[in-house]
Formats: sequence, structure tokens, C-alpha cells
Amino acid sequence: MTGAMSRDRLPDETMRAELRELAVELAIEAGRFVRDERPEHVDVRKTKASALDVVTIMDTRCEEMLRGSIAAERPQDAVLGEEDGLSEGSTGLTWVLDPIDGTVNYLYDIPAYAVSVAVVVGDPTLPGGWTPVAGAVFNPGVDEIFAAHLGGGATLSAAGTSTFPRPRALSVPEPESLARALVGTGFSYDTELRGVQGRVATALLPQIRDLRRMGAASLDLCAVAAGRLNGYYERGLEPWDMAAGMLVATEAGALVTGVEAPPSREMIVAAAPGVHGDLLAALQRALADAEG
Repeated sequence: MTGAMSRDRLPDETMRAELRELAVELAIEAGRFVRDERPEHVDVRKTKASALDVVTIMDTRCEEMLRGSIAAERPQDAVLGEEDGLSEGSTGLTWVLDPIDGTVNYLYDIPAYAVSVAVVVGDPTLPGGWTPVAGAVFNPGVDEIFAAHLGGGATLSAAGTSTFPRPRALSVPEPESLARALVGTGFSYDTELRGVQGRVATALLPQIRDLRRMGAASLDLCAVAAGRLNGYYERGLEPWDMAAGMLVATEAGALVTGVEAPPSREMIVAAAPGVHGDLLAALQRALADAEG
């Protein structure tokens, strides 16, 4: 269990705003560490399959930093991280952490990776059993921080060396139609699932403006919030991949769902409200054909 606070006993507005600010601070601190401590030369032949891999080492060190900072500020909260799993808490709040989202981009020094920090109510290991209440996604490669709290809207700030200019409020723009929508997605490292995803993408492409695959789910969701994408879908995501990004997208006005259930490993679909239904229908048809 992750505490006694149920989904209908959300933190109040003041607390949600405070959690948002802490998430921002944590994401920036960890993101700058990941960026600044990245080895100058990384062997791109390595993957996360090895415990000695530089990417795994940086993932682990970053998550340890985040967990230490959370323990210092809010020691009674639970924590769920990609690297070290779930630690127990007593407040009903769980911090959901992705220390490096977009590890392959990080490996190749492509500036499209992020530290994702979210706070949720409910059980983040149970599909549909949790609600994000605050979160931040920091892309240290371009010094951008996305942030949101439940009911408080979403913002984007460009970072300087130590201070941030006034955050820009995000509001999802509406494309004219699905045919004019730029859509993002991602692909699994599981070869069988990747084959299905490829067939879905092939079916979807003629129905949209174009398809993008940037390699970091949290940034894809934030891109919907910022109008850089009009829609996004992906299978195989874990809570830490999507918790902060889906809150940013939702607070900016996007609709975020699954296909026939809440967002989960089965599917997440985020889009401007005017094209969400059409994108969802197109994906349902494509999935039926790809898996048939």
C-alpha cells in the first residue's frame, strides 16, 4: 500500500501548488546533474542490459539523488521509481520518478531526454487507480521545464543558469481536422510489439499530417500541451513514463485517455479535444487490423 489518502481525498490547492514547486526544483536539480555529469565519450554499443552500462549508472545515480531529496523534504511520502521500484509511505502521496526518460537519446547525446517527477494520489501500480496532482518534466538539453498541478494549469519556462523568466501558460491549440494533425508516437524495444506498432503507424499515416517519433514519452505529452504536437499515442508505457506529462497535457486542455480504459501500458492517447475522438477511432481501426 502507498498510504491512506484515497483519490477523493486530494490535497488542497495550496498543497498541490507547493508540491508542484518542489517537483520543479527536484527535476531541475536532477536534470542538470544528468546533463553535466554525462561522460564526454559514451560507448553507443552499450544498452541498459548491463548493470555496468553508463546509462544505467546515470539512471541509478539520478534516482538516488531524487529519492534523497524527497526523503529530506517529505520523508513520509511513498516513492515509485523506474530503477528502484516502490518504497512505502503513510501520507497517501506517491512520488513517481523517471530519472532519465529517453535514455537512447541521452546515450547518443540527442537533446530530447528528460527527468520526470510527479506526485500522485492512489496506487500507481494499478491501472486507473491513481491521479496525478502535481508534476514537472525538465529537458536539460534545451533547459525547458514543464510544470502543472491539478486545477492549476500548465506552464512552460525556459531556464537560465540560475533563474527562470515568467512561465508561459500552456493551452492546447485545435487543428482543423485529424488530416491536419501532427501526431507523435513511440516504439517498444520488444520486437513483436514493435511489429504491431509499425503496422498501426502505417495505417495511421495516410490519415494525418505526419508522424513524429522523438523518443521520450514525457516530452511527447508535454509537446501536446505546448502545441508542438496535436496528438500522441503509445503502448507499453509505465506510470513513471507518463504521470507528469499526462498532467501537463490535461491541465493545458488536452484529452488524455486509453483506448477502452484509463491510460496504461495498453495505450495512452493524448490530443486536442477536437481531434481526440477521430484519432482514437483511427487507432482502434488500425489496432484491430494490426492484431487481427
